[in-house]
Amino acid sequence: MNTYRAIIFDMDGVLVDSEPRHIQAFLEVFREMGFGENHGMDFTAYYGRSDRALWSDFVERHHPPYPIEHLIAWKQRRFIEIIRREKPIFPAIPGLLDRLSPRYVLGLASGSVHPVIEEVLALRNLRWYFQAVASIQDVEHPKPAPDVFLRAADLLNVRPAECCVLEDAAVGVEAARKAGMDVIAITNTLPREQLTHATHVVQNYEEIEKLLLSPHPSDPRPSSPQGRRA
Repeated sequence: MNTYRAIIFDMDGVLVDSEPRHIQAFLEVFREMGFGENHGMDFTAYYGRSDRALWSDFVERHHPPYPIEHLIAWKQRRFIEIIRREKPIFPAIPGLLDRLSPRYVLGLASGSVHPVIEEVLALRNLRWYFQAVASIQDVEHPKPAPDVFLRAADLLNVRPAECCVLEDAAVGVEAARKAGMDVIAITNTLPREQLTHATHVVQNYEEIEKLLLSPHPSDPRPSSPQGRRA
């Protein structure tokens, strides 16, 4: 492994087991609109992408009697309800963050919007660990464009080459590589064969720890851009 200064986490599918909850929220909204199982959307095609991408295709296909902003907000409210109720943080995440934070600065780069990110980071007090949070709302282009990862690196005051990204989706791996960053992809959401462009592909968080916490020459840890943990 290279010597990194920063680790940038994706959120959905990495911090939180959210992909099934996203699907659940979409399906509930579809049913309430009267589409039931006739929505015709392939959820796997949208892993790692924004809600807007799926809703844009849904609107083009079905022409529902609601503006897209209403649909995005509707599904977002439903998803937040599910997250608050089920609290699906991956069990290994708090310990991993606790062990990584003394060696690296940690950032988050997500295709979700800030209200959803803050709901997730409120679980188990995860917000404490992240010195920078970048959302799809902060950049012009979503993944697989590199924008959100470059934004996170900029907020952390580190060069892209000094960052390692933790991802679970193929579009996220592509985005991080375009940003000039190494990527560890975990098979939480997709099989190994769909993540082959990552620098490393792992099956569990213990493998991530071995890659990132193995002994290496000391490298000064950059100070937080804010001078403290966020």
